[in-house]
Parts: sequence; C-alpha cells; structure tokens
Amino acid sequence: MAEDGKARQQGRFMRWFHETFDSWFFRSFIGPGQVDNAIHGAEKYSRDHWKRDLENRKRYTGEQRERKRAAREAERRD
Repeated sequence: MAEDGKARQQGRFMRWFHETFDSWFFRSFIGPGQVDNAIHGAEKYSRDHWKRDLENRKRYTGEQRERKRAAREAERRD
C-alpha cells in the first residue's frame, strides 16, 4: 500500500512538473538562454567555442523548423 501512495505522489509531482515547465508561458517568462558569463571563469577560447556551438545549434534548429514547415506546406498543396 505504501508503494501505491509513493507512486501516486510521483504521479502528482510529474504532472505538476510538466504542467509548469512544459508551458510556453513559463518558458517565455523565464526568458531566453543567456550567453553573457555563461562559462564564468573559463578561458576565452572555451567561451568562444561555446558561443559558436550555441549559434550552430540555433542554426540547426531553425533549419529543422524550416524543413518541417516546408513539408507541411507541400502536404497542404497535395
């Protein structure tokens, strides 16, 4: 019986967690990821590499979004 109560509490917690942190409003409220001082104390080469990596990830994500949008548009035309 104790295991059932624990599972129920985990379920409540996970439901709350996803309702809170999967929310677009919450994500927009906390703001975008910041680059300034993201790697505090690291050497300049590491910071620059991290920034390049972040930009590459953003570019890749944008490309994926564009591919999905183009596929949806092509599907609508058919």
